[in-house]
Amino acid sequence: MSDPHQAEVRGDAVPESDGASCDCPDCVTDVLSFPPVALADEARLAAEVPRVPLVADARRLAAWTGTRRVTEERLLPISDARTAVAELGLPVPADRLAAARTADELPLLHLLWSVAVNTGLIRVDGTTAEPGSPGAFGSFDAYDENGDPRELLEFWDGVVMDVLDRADEGLTGSAVVDDHLAEMLATMYSLSDGIAVAALVKGILQSHEVACQARPEEMRRLTATLPGELTEALNLLAYCGLIEGVAEGRPRLTPLGLWAVRQDLLREGHDAPTLDEVAVFADLTAEELVAALLGGEAAPSAVAVWLERRAPADAARELLAVAASGGPGERGAVGTILEELGPEAEAPVREALNQPTVWRYAASWLHVRDLPAPPLSTADGDWITIDTLASLLHMAKGAEEVGGFEALSPDEELLRLVETAPEVGHPDTLAVLDMLAARHPEPRVAKAARKTAMRMRSEAI
Repeated sequence: MSDPHQAEVRGDAVPESDGASCDCPDCVTDVLSFPPVALADEARLAAEVPRVPLVADARRLAAWTGTRRVTEERLLPISDARTAVAELGLPVPADRLAAARTADELPLLHLLWSVAVNTGLIRVDGTTAEPGSPGAFGSFDAYDENGDPRELLEFWDGVVMDVLDRADEGLTGSAVVDDHLAEMLATMYSLSDGIAVAALVKGILQSHEVACQARPEEMRRLTATLPGELTEALNLLAYCGLIEGVAEGRPRLTPLGLWAVRQDLLREGHDAPTLDEVAVFADLTAEELVAALLGGEAAPSAVAVWLERRAPADAARELLAVAASGGPGERGAVGTILEELGPEAEAPVREALNQPTVWRYAASWLHVRDLPAPPLSTADGDWITIDTLASLLHMAKGAEEVGGFEALSPDEELLRLVETAPEVGHPDTLAVLDMLAARHPEPRVAKAARKTAMRMRSEAI
């Protein structure tokens, strides 16, 4: 599954629906945090796997295939493929069935075949297909809710990986939807109540227009064709057991879909906890929460659970007390958490304007929300930047990730800051310069940081 850009469908590169790929840059690199989810009991999930239409049909295809010859491409001969479609009652249009020259030109049958082969329901040796290992079938027939669900869930995980991997080759019949499949599923993962089909269409169209700089005529064509393409794609995903609610116009992940998408997000390195995993952080003090974040013991998703237990003003007051008494690491962590709060937290943030190490953060927070606040000079902005960079020194693996830190761009602005850093008056300026000299990937920045650090040391003698 390709890496989702974010939890909502917007700002992503989307290819044209006629199959031509887009030249938009692939910007999918960030580790994302998703809201905690409540997963169904594993035993109940496992019991649902054999009932998924895709799984049931893949098993029927495996039983139908038995032992028979296949092509050098490890596919059914086209004559056998047509017979399988007819005898299994697969919904393949007659004209497509007649026009197909090879089995992989029948998308539904090819999907079933791929799933059956890749999950071990069918074993292909050379040009012979034969029944898979007994375990592949026995795990279905012998399973009950008192058994171990892990084997069936591992099988289901493999099924979903196979389905999602096919998006690169054309899963849904729409290149636009295939390209956005990961984002769509991530969106549904984040929205437990589902999302209106019209909202999905709008998000994809906006993404394509912005990220791919689509021309007006192309957007007019997509506006007309995408709703139908998306509906067909959603019906296919429902057949695959991933989503439900399509008929009501508000698709959402099934319990099995939620479990499978989470597995995929975890494989991609994203933060996708369960409610049980983050519940332990809800009752921490602000100081304990910040310490857990800095130490890498708590993922960003723990913040949402912690905030839910507190009124915004109370949460802000606790956090700002930690920031005022702490160092750059605490201030950086608190600043990140405060970004989740709205104007309801104004009063304690305004009180923090009297704190010498926190007032700049408080003023910036107020400015962003268009609330009255004291002005921030260029020197104040430089102080915040250095403080933010210094916070990396107090985070688990923070200094190792300095090259990708958003505060470091553009390089020209950073060069200016490095040269004037001693004038800012931040106590951690020298440590920040040493970090940039050792870690920043741009040679000019690293060289300038070394030069300024040497100058600061020589002046201190």
